[in-house]
Order: sequence, then structure tokens, then C-alpha cells
Amino acid sequence: MAVSDPVGDLLTRIRNAQTRRRPTTNAPASKLRRWVLDVLKKEGYIRGYEIVKNDRGHKEIRISLKYHDGRPVIRELKRISRPGRRVYAGVRKVPIVRQGLGVAIVSTARGVMSDAEAREANVGGEILCTVF
Repeated sequence: MAVSDPVGDLLTRIRNAQTRRRPTTNAPASKLRRWVLDVLKKEGYIRGYEIVKNDRGHKEIRISLKYHDGRPVIRELKRISRPGRRVYAGVRKVPIVRQGLGVAIVSTARGVMSDAEAREANVGGEILCTVF
């Protein structure tokens, strides 16, 4: 079945797995999902991910979740821009999440990056999600 919001689906899978205290979760593979996971890994919110094939031969991403003292490292994962309502921000309007403690993931012309990287590169773009 086709998913109309791949990033929203990825975030929901991560939230659900962390609620159940699962060490890993799987999601269908796509470049956009990998780029978002690259930012999450670089910022320290997940352990990592790998591309695997499921029993039907389709590629999937196996995401290794991160916990600290038995609690998920990701406390809040919120989708901002959705297929029905895209949210764009210029470089000066890129949000600061929880006074700099969280991260906004931004899709820019130079690729998917964190809010701090977008400000450093002096680019704005679509605000995909926020993580705290």
C-alpha cells in the first residue's frame, strides 16, 4: 500500500516502537527517510540504521533506537509540514526548538539538515519535523 506521508509514517513508527520499548523498528526504505535518519543519528537521537531486505525482497530500514536509563532519548517527535499543509521558513525564521535543546529538521536546496546547520549554511526550506 502506498503511503501518502513517508516522513510522518517514519516518525509514527519510531514513536510507537519507543512506547513499546523496542530496541529496533523497521520502515520501508526511501532516500528522504534515510536523510531524516542521518540527521537524527548525527544529533544523537538514534543509535543508527541499516538497509535490510525483508522476506519479500523489498528494502527496509532497520532503525536502532536509543535509550538512557530505560527511557527513550526522543521525548517528543512532531511532524510540522504535512502533505496538506506545507510549512516553509526563510533562514531567519527557522524555528529554535525548546530554546536550542531540540532540533528542527529542515529540507533545503542543499539537502536535509538540522536547524543549526541550515542557519550556518544561510538557507531556509521546508520544516519537516521537530525533535526533543
